[in-house]
Amino acid sequence: MQPVRRAATYEELLALPEGVRAELIDGEVVVAPAPRPRHSKPQGALRNFLGGPFDDDDGHGGPGGWWIFVEVDVKLGAHVVRPDLAGWRRERLPEPDVRPIEVAPDWICEILSESNAAHDRVTKRHIYAEHGVRHFGLVDPDARTLEALTLEAGRWVDAGSFDDTARARIAPFEAVELDIGRLFLPKRG
Repeated sequence: MQPVRRAATYEELLALPEGVRAELIDGEVVVAPAPRPRHSKPQGALRNFLGGPFDDDDGHGGPGGWWIFVEVDVKLGAHVVRPDLAGWRRERLPEPDVRPIEVAPDWICEILSESNAAHDRVTKRHIYAEHGVRHFGLVDPDARTLEALTLEAGRWVDAGSFDDTARARIAPFEAVELDIGRLFLPKRG
């Protein structure tokens, strides 16, 4: 007979040492390794290319109206996830400086790596759909691609797949065109 395991709590997640990247999934603390530069580059580039026109208030000439954050704690039911990037329309998140944020994002983007691809593609994708995240992006630095998905009637629908040669307008940020190739480190010779 095996003892019944108690579900981990958010307080346990917070008690981890500073800088530990972890989430609370199905009652377990899931720890992720520190990102490599090929993971960090698309994360920073997307924050810059979308954050400028949609989040920042410094004259980028975009539509504004969004909060776009990097690796913040988001409580979705019993789970606390830390997406690579998450965005909320400002009217849905009037008080953004809380931890964890308990409002489902309007958009989430995960940067895939060898250690997290299955977790992001399967486990977190299901959690995001279950909690009504409307737009989901997956960036694969190795394949140099971006996949965009939109939630319709509780199911993910392909909203476009783009390689590093594409320029694309991706929901919900159609007001700007992204040069997909600029998300990635330069190709190795």
